[in-house]
Amino acid sequence: MSSAAPAASGAGASPPPRTAPAPLQGVNLGIVAIALALGTFMQVLDGTIANVSLPTIAGSLGVSADQGTWVITSFAVANGVTVPLTGWLMMRFGVVKTFVFSVFAFSVASFLCGIAWDLNSLIFFRILQGGVSGPMIPGSQALLIAIFPPHKRGTALSIWSMTTLAAPVLGPLLGGYISDNYHWSWIFLINVPVGIACGVISWRYMASRETPTMKLPIDTFGLILLAFWVFSLQTMLDLGKDRDWFNNSTIIVLTVCAVVGFIAWVIWELTEKHPAVDLSLFKSRNFALGTLALCLGYALLFANNLLLPLWLQTQMGYTATWAGLVAAPSGLVAVIITPIIGRFKIDARILASVAFLSYAGSFFMRSWYTPDASFFVLMFPLLLQGVAMATFFVPLITILLDGVSPQKLPSASGISNFARITAGSFAASLITTYWDRRAALHQARLTEVGTDYSPVYRGAVDQLQQLGASPLQATGAILRQITGQAYLLSSLELFWLCGWIAIVLLGVVWLTRKPAPADHGPMAE
Repeated sequence: MSSAAPAASGAGASPPPRTAPAPLQGVNLGIVAIALALGTFMQVLDGTIANVSLPTIAGSLGVSADQGTWVITSFAVANGVTVPLTGWLMMRFGVVKTFVFSVFAFSVASFLCGIAWDLNSLIFFRILQGGVSGPMIPGSQALLIAIFPPHKRGTALSIWSMTTLAAPVLGPLLGGYISDNYHWSWIFLINVPVGIACGVISWRYMASRETPTMKLPIDTFGLILLAFWVFSLQTMLDLGKDRDWFNNSTIIVLTVCAVVGFIAWVIWELTEKHPAVDLSLFKSRNFALGTLALCLGYALLFANNLLLPLWLQTQMGYTATWAGLVAAPSGLVAVIITPIIGRFKIDARILASVAFLSYAGSFFMRSWYTPDASFFVLMFPLLLQGVAMATFFVPLITILLDGVSPQKLPSASGISNFARITAGSFAASLITTYWDRRAALHQARLTEVGTDYSPVYRGAVDQLQQLGASPLQATGAILRQITGQAYLLSSLELFWLCGWIAIVLLGVVWLTRKPAPADHGPMAE
């Protein structure tokens, strides 16, 4: 697959053939690859680093935790709107200009978030930050593919996936450490020097490699519909848990708006001559099924990366830093193995199958956790997850980009990343809701025997009283144990369920065609 430009000059006409620039080599290739990878790393990191710092931010700004969630929601909504527009932006302004502008604007927005003086200003700057960062992930992916020679594009995607994998793992760890030891503003300010360096290096080495552009008309109505349904969906997902989901009229209205807006948007984009988002890509079986497998697999990863630290911090007494350390080995294993995986010249579907089998094994191992599990027992399944992460992104991206023309590569990257991010939002909302509700059910069942007529309960109370506890203290201690057991049972159920979903996703992978080998695919070796 050629790394030619996504578009050529002209108003709506087919772009004429153009010789692709020669791939970079040697030291220059390494410098630019690192800069592009940092662009991905910053954007993904910023989507997760603020989550663990939210209580600190809300307390510092003097607002409730419920109000503080808008710090997360505002970024997700703005980012969700601009990510699928990457293809249009790059065809209109060029891949390099779009990416570099996005990086510099992201750095400025991060600085503004760091100096925010109240909640309203922080939310506004987070909207700005999420909006301008939309093209960073798909842009870095497209440029990495372009600067590597065809036989090393597996290495290019490996570099991209390493940063995509490492950032969600390091985000909570870094956010927790900063919140515990420094002012919360540093979770945003650390982006500034990294972003400036990334933008300067990218422009210095790639300005002469800019792709030709097209003066495409702006799909104004399509953009409005996109912003409308994405805002409705993200707001519904973020607020649903705290407002009892569909027992709340606001959530119902947001859901209806999201569904109606999405249907209207799909109809409009499919019939528009110059759509803002090219949905015709889903006509390709590999793109459609590959995107589906990528989204559901990422949803499993995202949900479990959220659930495990949440359980450790709320029920097992772990700090944010130590909870991050439990998950850290998975990212380390993934970073080490991913470059090796990129060199394999085997069917991408086999590697993807290894990923889902490893995910299933890791989740099933976690379903055997006990209340007194040690740090190493908790960490061990995460090592297997690291293998899954290393064999997940590269093969599935290879599958979904198989047969995609060079002109549509930015659009394909933008749409698949948008779908992946949205799947992560769904997973976060569903996993926390299910976790709390199943825990409440288990707690109700466990407390049914906690009466004065139960010899087991009476024996436990008597034993605690003999150790010096008052009747009220003994009852409270038993209740705390019941609550911990309830959340443990809920967590084990979710780990078990995720394992079986990973098994089912094996079937989705094998419904795709074998990706074209050699120079015909975006990840040819």
